[in-house]
Amino acid sequence: MQILNTSLVAVALVADALTVSLGLGASAFKNTKKNALMIALYFGLFQFFMPLAGWFGGIYFKNLISSFDHWIAFALLVIIGGKMIIESLEEKEEPKNFILAHAALFMLALATSIDALGVGLSYAFLDVPIVSSAIYIGVVTFCLSFLAYILGKSLKFLIKNKAELLGGIILLAISIKILFDHQVFN
Repeated sequence: MQILNTSLVAVALVADALTVSLGLGASAFKNTKKNALMIALYFGLFQFFMPLAGWFGGIYFKNLISSFDHWIAFALLVIIGGKMIIESLEEKEEPKNFILAHAALFMLALATSIDALGVGLSYAFLDVPIVSSAIYIGVVTFCLSFLAYILGKSLKFLIKNKAELLGGIILLAISIKILFDHQVFN
């Protein structure tokens, strides 16, 4: 069951990176495998490290909040999922010509992985094994970001904000499952 939950979380978390990768692939860049690899490495590594950082922070505070930690995990996932849904419904400007630089990729990877920090924090409260989960999330992000960049030009008009919407819905569903797992509704 844990692999299913981790898979759903990985798919939900990759939504932002997927959207950015599609946008970059559809922009003025040469659609090369080198650019795709660089983007995928940045996004994959950040999506790997951010859950670890969140988890270590959560472990530090776990004893103080263990009686209501499931509510914190629920709230974090609702906030993250809700934010993703709202952002998916907003009109966004088409990306301008953008220089594919390491500093820009660093900022994009950081911005798209903030949600993973919150998920790592909730994993600490729920006693989810973090290393295997973080590796899985990072690998899924790497693979899907790579493919999204390559496919960006042909999928530009089909996908738009649907990946982010789906990710938000998945995180909301997981947040409700947490409440059922902790028998809040009994």
